[in-house]
Amino acid sequence: MARLSEQARAAYRAEMAAAASAPTAEARWHHLERAHIISQPDPWLHTCNHAAMFKLAVRQRDRREALGQVLRIIVAAPASLTGRYPEGNTGRTAAGLRTPMPVPDDLRAVLAG
Repeated sequence: MARLSEQARAAYRAEMAAAASAPTAEARWHHLERAHIISQPDPWLHTCNHAAMFKLAVRQRDRREALGQVLRIIVAAPASLTGRYPEGNTGRTAAGLRTPMPVPDDLRAVLAG
């Protein structure tokens, strides 16, 4: 299991706070997706991120997304513990459970530090 630096943890907290205070659902999803990319190496943060995604999906009455997040809540910690998570994946149901994606440059720098 990779350990997140304090810089990465701070970036995760900032993205989660931005998601909580975002004015639109689209903006909330954007920040939750960025937080997901950061959280993947940490079992607890990764699971908490999917729980927040589940909560937003339920609030939006998006059954498909909510069910997809239930599955992701179950597999998040084991995937983080074993290092078997798709790097850069945004965590949304539409992204696919095992689909790697490009990591934004600013997040790549945070994760490397």
